[in-house]
Amino acid sequence: MGLSVTKKIISSHLLDGNMLPNEQITIKVDQTLGHDLTGIMAAQMLESVQVDKVSTETSVFYCDHNTLATSSENADDHMYLKTAAQRFGVYFSKPGNGICHFLHCQRFAKPGKVMLGADSHTPTSGALGMIAIGSGGLSVAKSMVGEGFKLTTPKVLNINLTGNLQLGVSAKDIALEALRVLSVKGGIGYIIEFTGEGIECLSVPQRATLANMSIELGATTGIFPSDQVTRDFLKGQGREQDWVELLPDDDAEYEKAIEINLNELEPLVAKPHMPDLVAKAREVGEVKANSVFIGSCTNASYSDILKASKILKGKKVHKDIDLTVGPGSRQVLEQLIQDGVLADLVEAGARILECACGPCIGIGQVPCVNGIAVRTSNRNFKGRSGTNDASVYLVSPETAAATAITGKITDPRDIVDVNILKECAEPTSYKIDDCLIISPAEVKDNKKVDIIRGENIVPLPERGVLRADIEATTVIKLGDNITTDDIIPANTDILKYIANIPKFAEYTFCYTDETFVPRIKKLKNSVIIGGENYGQGSSREHAALIPMFFGVEAVVAKSFARIHKENLINYGILPLVFKNKTDYEKIDMDDVFAINDVYAQVDKGEVTIKVVNKNIAIKTILEVSDFDKRVLKEGGALNYLRNKLK
Repeated sequence: MGLSVTKKIISSHLLDGNMLPNEQITIKVDQTLGHDLTGIMAAQMLESVQVDKVSTETSVFYCDHNTLATSSENADDHMYLKTAAQRFGVYFSKPGNGICHFLHCQRFAKPGKVMLGADSHTPTSGALGMIAIGSGGLSVAKSMVGEGFKLTTPKVLNINLTGNLQLGVSAKDIALEALRVLSVKGGIGYIIEFTGEGIECLSVPQRATLANMSIELGATTGIFPSDQVTRDFLKGQGREQDWVELLPDDDAEYEKAIEINLNELEPLVAKPHMPDLVAKAREVGEVKANSVFIGSCTNASYSDILKASKILKGKKVHKDIDLTVGPGSRQVLEQLIQDGVLADLVEAGARILECACGPCIGIGQVPCVNGIAVRTSNRNFKGRSGTNDASVYLVSPETAAATAITGKITDPRDIVDVNILKECAEPTSYKIDDCLIISPAEVKDNKKVDIIRGENIVPLPERGVLRADIEATTVIKLGDNITTDDIIPANTDILKYIANIPKFAEYTFCYTDETFVPRIKKLKNSVIIGGENYGQGSSREHAALIPMFFGVEAVVAKSFARIHKENLINYGILPLVFKNKTDYEKIDMDDVFAINDVYAQVDKGEVTIKVVNKNIAIKTILEVSDFDKRVLKEGGALNYLRNKLK
């Protein structure tokens, strides 16, 4: 059988292991990505292990998440990241230049390469035919110093697109249809490869929407072939020399496949509070909104915003709607200004935001109490918007624009002649101006750069080696699909402390259990109990770092999301899976656990937990590689790397 695009790239980057099912492999990492949340952790690790310079082809730190700067902490973070980038040979993208995933597609992503990014939506660059995987900052830092990336040989799920999108229907609707069919767990263990005649009608930004939201399916990443569409995009970006053709073999083998007929798609909506609660826009019911947001790394391209403006042109935003629009990059913003698109949006009543993440993670435009927000972003988890009791509906730019006009969720085909969207396409050439990117080449002697730390930049907390015997108390018991936003929420008041773990930690589980922090502070060592898919969502490693800071020894769950499990290992926390899922019911808050002869049990991959106060034993599985066992025993990735470099 022939090879998929995925297997071709992996085989060309294989450093260790065999590309066989369930085998652990190590692949070479060509590029890395970090931003003003997760990139700080990566930079602190580079400092901690005293690296001279990164060894990757291209590494970039972006300031795109925490740009609101309502107090000095954000500006201090940016100054730290800028000077750390100059010290370690990393590109630095200044605030206002755009969203990291969007910008990386425009200026750095290359077909056939491998990228590791400290953000869960790193797969966006898969639109250009590269394997782009989201991970925690520690894993990214390890790859920046030449460690490579270890993973289990991924299975490949083929989504075969047939037909053509109808006017008024967009790539976002394809992503939502995939979520409807597969669910937020359907891609776990897979890389999703998009193929078929239907991809020919999708521009690179449209492909980026699908690659971006592959992570919402639980997948490791999403990828498209590198074809003539890719070449045309790179040519428009002045980077045609970066193009290589990369197609699946005609007889490529896939472990699983589904087909989506684009001809049959209609505008769709993801209802609160999960991206897979999908319904047709015409059937979602009478949902009156308070606000509409068009933007985020998922839908902030020139063509996305142009389509919205065409629908809004000559009309006014509904009196009950607050409409905001955030272009994905400065390049897009300049094109919108040049073509008069921005004027049409402003005339309709839209507010224009800076080129940043913003409302997607509750930084600005936070909904009112019990508010209903309609957004083109990729996640609608409870509390992610910054208001715990708000409801967020996910839609396409076209549906968002129609909703802004009517005041309720509306299929765009019901209020406009969608033929007005016929000419809405990406420019054939883009204005190239990288003045807001500081290149490593501009730094004459990186070793002489002083890294500037504000008062809010504090050293990373560390832990010692894994203890030979563990006694710990159950501090919290949680249900299924607990997200990293549930563990440590994202909004401007909280995220400004992301480089100050003692302060940041005060918000742990604040929306889930306001008694958590005072209770865990009274415990020397503790255990967290979770259900299925524990730790889904963002790659923010703080959801593992902060439990480590508080003395959490293990998380015992029915199953884990991939990135969070990796982060737990990186911080020396045992990610244990119930061997018998019904044992979950036997454990209660304040139960006292004992794990004896820990090292031998870790080596075996099976760990027996004694529930001391109930005189019962619970069997768990430690589903990790031999390398991960070594990292766990050394107390996490920071200890491992420091010991190795010594």
